[in-house]
Amino acid sequence: MTARAYTSRQLAPALGYLGSRQKHSLPDLPYDYGALEPHINAQIMQLHHSKHHAAYVNNLNVTEEKYQEALAKGDVTAQIALQPALKFNGGGHINHSIFWTNLSPNGGGEPKGELLEAIKRDFGSFEKFKEKLTAASVGVQGSGWGWLGFNKERGQLQIAACPNQDPLQGTTGLIPLLGIDVWEHAYYLQYKNVRPDYLKAIWNVINWENIHGLQKVNHDHYTEYVKLFMTIFVVV
Repeated sequence: MTARAYTSRQLAPALGYLGSRQKHSLPDLPYDYGALEPHINAQIMQLHHSKHHAAYVNNLNVTEEKYQEALAKGDVTAQIALQPALKFNGGGHINHSIFWTNLSPNGGGEPKGELLEAIKRDFGSFEKFKEKLTAASVGVQGSGWGWLGFNKERGQLQIAACPNQDPLQGTTGLIPLLGIDVWEHAYYLQYKNVRPDYLKAIWNVINWENIHGLQKVNHDHYTEYVKLFMTIFVVV
């Protein structure tokens, strides 16, 4: 496939949002499907992006159309019934759009500068941070995500785990910086059911430049951009 550069500042137009009634679309990857090998193979990436993420996008568009119809009719019962599908498919779309930019064939190693200093300040050391995020991700029961987020109220980095496709900010208030997908479709074809092996490998392709860029974005602006999407989600 032909890939193009995809930055945090481009996520908003790529995702679209309910307020403008735009259709959501599948974002291009910023690298080829085989670019993350041997850590994540091409077959996984192709299926994950072109099938799983695409399904979230398609289902979100369908659900939003139904939701708009329910709004127009004043059908509150139908609106409530559609909220779990909005949360699941919308969360899946947001989570994966962040996830692809968090990875890079030129990734791995340690972050630098302000991001590294913030990690040391809030977790003690980079190694302790890795251990904590890995443990949180391994500990997700069933399917979900491990996250590094920014707690705006405390001005600190924070680790969290979310079940299923629950979006980080919409369910915890944390601004997402780094997400690790621990649904089995993210690793099973290569690592079978051994999630720890996948988590050990994924550190080799973490795009610290992207995560540093997300951290550097004015957090007030970034919060508003994410809120554009979260207006359709109700925590249930």
